[in-house]
Amino acid sequence: MKKLLGIIGMVFLLFACGTTGKQHSAKQNLANEERDTLSYEQRRKYNYFFLEAVRLKQKGEYDAAFELYKHCLDIYPGSAPALYEISQFYMVLGQEQKGEEALKKAVRSDESNFWYKQTLAAYYQRKRDWAKAIAVYDDMAHQFPSRLEPLMALVDLYNQTKSYAQVVSVLNRLEELDGKSEQISMEKFRMYLLMDNQEQAFNEIESLSKEYPYDLRYQTILGDVYLNNDKPEEAYAVYQRILKEEPGYAPALLSMASYYKQLGKDSLYRQQLDTILLNEDVESNTKMEIMRQLILQSEQTTKDSTQIVSLFKEILDRPQQNADLAMLCAQYMITKHMEKESIPVLNQVLSLDPENKPARLQLLSYAIRDNNLDEVIRVATPALEYNPDAMEFYYYLGLAHYQKEETDKAMEIFQQGLKQVNEKSDKGIVSDFYAILGDLYHSKEMKAEAYAAYDSSLVYNPNNIGTLNNYAYYLSVERTNLDKAEEMSYKTVKAEPENATYLDTYAWILFEKKRYTEARIYIEQAMKNGGDSSQVIVEHCGDIYYMSGEKEKALEYWKKADSMENKEEDGATPRTEAELKRLKRKIALKKYIE
Repeated sequence: MKKLLGIIGMVFLLFACGTTGKQHSAKQNLANEERDTLSYEQRRKYNYFFLEAVRLKQKGEYDAAFELYKHCLDIYPGSAPALYEISQFYMVLGQEQKGEEALKKAVRSDESNFWYKQTLAAYYQRKRDWAKAIAVYDDMAHQFPSRLEPLMALVDLYNQTKSYAQVVSVLNRLEELDGKSEQISMEKFRMYLLMDNQEQAFNEIESLSKEYPYDLRYQTILGDVYLNNDKPEEAYAVYQRILKEEPGYAPALLSMASYYKQLGKDSLYRQQLDTILLNEDVESNTKMEIMRQLILQSEQTTKDSTQIVSLFKEILDRPQQNADLAMLCAQYMITKHMEKESIPVLNQVLSLDPENKPARLQLLSYAIRDNNLDEVIRVATPALEYNPDAMEFYYYLGLAHYQKEETDKAMEIFQQGLKQVNEKSDKGIVSDFYAILGDLYHSKEMKAEAYAAYDSSLVYNPNNIGTLNNYAYYLSVERTNLDKAEEMSYKTVKAEPENATYLDTYAWILFEKKRYTEARIYIEQAMKNGGDSSQVIVEHCGDIYYMSGEKEKALEYWKKADSMENKEEDGATPRTEAELKRLKRKIALKKYIE
């Protein structure tokens, strides 16, 4: 027994909490003892052992607690709290007969305890012993007339036993306690229909509408009940009465649409929907639901998007409560590959809701795809105010300014973006921010700041290939820290062995370290992988061949480099006049010049 009790810990606690619904304190249990026939000494011992059992149970020492509760019952067999506690142990141990008997004794010992009876009734309910559960809950309903829980349980139980008249009776008692409500009236309506008493069913809903004569919602419910139960004429009369009183009442307008649809009057149904969708007083949520239904119908039938788009445009030409409908329209257009048409709608979304990140990102993606730098700037700039924690906006805005050669502005944007970095930020993105900032610093001859930025980039992502390549190349050009440059550059070549730019960087570092044979191997690989279209790589090839002793071949490559167009390559800055003059001097002097 001790071993079994030692493994039931959490199960026991869950069972006990789930069945009682409320923990009673040890002091309250002791105070509730009735018909106390104990002597002073017996009472003292009982109190001590009961409180100790409670303490051990709370500590999770269930075996010891169980033994002490049994000892309490040896002292006082009629103790309701001890009987209740011991019943829970028996239940958890699977000894349900003993548990039920102890629980019934607890109830008999303390008839006034709501929770004991609740536990017993719930036990019968779990066993699907409906009759016994009903008997206990019915007794509780009479004993505790102000409590709703027994009545709610009886509604469920009578439903289970298909005792519909009793359900109605209990619902009437709930109404007396809690007042008339939509939920209760609708349930009574359902019961009357199941009892084949249509007259009483409709009387119930009419009674609800009369109870709240100024609440048009209940009037609309009455109409809907008529419509859904094959009484269209009565439904129409109710709807018309409502709309005469309040012509723009959205629920009744929507119900009228359902009325036309049910009668197969498609043109009137569509006309009614248009009336609702173009009604500024109708809530946006209602319009959203209707448009979703229309889209679904269209997809299942004609798949004609022109009608849907036309309707959206009519709606969006009117003042909007929020951006929801515009966003739905944009999403629909995008799924229909109407990207050009979606742009003004997405802009309308942002005018209604400037913080709408998905809409702004969609517009941004179009601008990036079209390489429209001015549009990127227009779309992304407000995001720094409305979505300040979204790193992607800083990234693309900074790049747009960088590509427009607005270096100072680009640096400002990237520095501003880095201020948003926190422990949740994507380390890869942060690494890229520092990488680009390093490139910007280097373009402005701020070398110390550039290398600090590259170091930060590699802290966030040690395998950032772009950072490793640029950092290594700039170190090699300055002929400083070449061992570090070689280590970084080798990582890039290993990661992308066919990347001409990375192969050239590694070759040039080897060249600077005077390892010309190795340099030649890698520069030849660079040339084979597209490097022959780069002026810088072709010139490097000539330099490496010269130092390898092949001076004629070197001159050939220098001439080829000189004939090539001086253009920006792979994000690198265009070559300076000094670099181009040095190339011409190499050709003229037929020798390598540092």
